[in-house]
Amino acid sequence: MKAVFQSIQDLSNEELSHLDNLITFRKLKKGDFLLEENQVSNEIVFIEKGILRSFFMNHKGDEITNCFAFENDFMASFASFITQEKAEENIQALVDTELQVLDRNALEKLYKSSYNWQEIGRKLTEMEFVNLQKRMVDFQKLSGAERYEALFRNHQKYLQLIPLQYLASYLGVTPRHLSRIRKAVF
Repeated sequence: MKAVFQSIQDLSNEELSHLDNLITFRKLKKGDFLLEENQVSNEIVFIEKGILRSFFMNHKGDEITNCFAFENDFMASFASFITQEKAEENIQALVDTELQVLDRNALEKLYKSSYNWQEIGRKLTEMEFVNLQKRMVDFQKLSGAERYEALFRNHQKYLQLIPLQYLASYLGVTPRHLSRIRKAVF
């Protein structure tokens, strides 16, 4: 986590040392939930090892995967974290996962400790917004096959660990169509 923060904003050793007492560590087993729908998100996690999936239930009761997060990614129910309202999604470990955790109070302490931490918060928020915007545009402009190819290019080593129905849901295609895409692409 420190390396990611340092890559976003140049931090002094003193600023970085603030993290030492604020970060906690957590392990999730495959299938464990980091957050369940209707809970309030009070932490942001950094994935040291593993995969997290964010999903919600649609009006038919189907699980819709809206996000995957991999090693060296941050994950939270960002809307719930910011508004302190109940989350609309679930966040679940797809494999055994190791996390570094910053809770809301720890993050506020960091923001109050220096301008650089506030800049990191702003830049991470901007990056999250850009990622969300890109996902929405890609979903409208690209075919399921093109979305799969992009996911494959960026996260090839993880795709075999993600169940087919979750990948299909994320890509907006049926599992059967995803099987055809995978055969056609590779």
